[in-house]
Amino acid sequence: MDVSRGYYKGMKDKQTILIVDDEGKIRGLVKAYLEMEGFQALCAQSGREGMELFETYQDSPNPVSLILLDLMLPDYSGEDWCKKVRLVSDIPIIMITAKVAEENIIHGLTIGADDYVTKPFSPRQLMARVHAALRRRGDKKPRTPVLSYHDLIVDTEKRIVRRKGETVTLTRDEYHILTLLMSRRAKIFTREEILDAIKGADYDGFDRSVDTHIKKLRAKLEDDPKTPRYITTVYGMGYRLGES
Repeated sequence: MDVSRGYYKGMKDKQTILIVDDEGKIRGLVKAYLEMEGFQALCAQSGREGMELFETYQDSPNPVSLILLDLMLPDYSGEDWCKKVRLVSDIPIIMITAKVAEENIIHGLTIGADDYVTKPFSPRQLMARVHAALRRRGDKKPRTPVLSYHDLIVDTEKRIVRRKGETVTLTRDEYHILTLLMSRRAKIFTREEILDAIKGADYDGFDRSVDTHIKKLRAKLEDDPKTPRYITTVYGMGYRLGES
């Protein structure tokens, strides 16, 4: 994994930028420019590596401040990667891609990207966009990292789930399903939407696997899983937060 960990004095005060791109030359070029601008740069050559770095550093004293994301990754759709991050964070994301069609740009911005840069690009212009995105984030009122429903609390910044004050240990997929449901209380999510959010649109799995995750979630959260208080089945449609 190509990672700059920054073992030098003052690194903890530097903002961290995550580069997720499978082209080594682009990673190296962007990393060099970021470091010249005073940032710490983390590099990943695949979507899986990028997600591991993002999740690892979110729990560190120096979390990722912005993501530069290639849309055409070898193992992961950039769009799906962006949607997965948006389940837990409003961190700025700048998409970098060779896709220049207007519909691609509009789609990228619609699913949560903050900006869009097409290849080939000027490194200086990219740095200006990075600074602008960070400035805009600094001007925003920070999003509360806590989701709550009755006595169920989810700290999305620390990725901690508590029920009645007790910590509940969830798997990654269980955590993503719970935060998805809690982020939009009134919405009924279909199995396909839930599977898409946790696995990605290219996942060729069976949508009934969502039922297994929900069953395990209820076993961990509910006093009586047969009469659920937190996650309700809407027959013929899917699942939503709340009692039936």
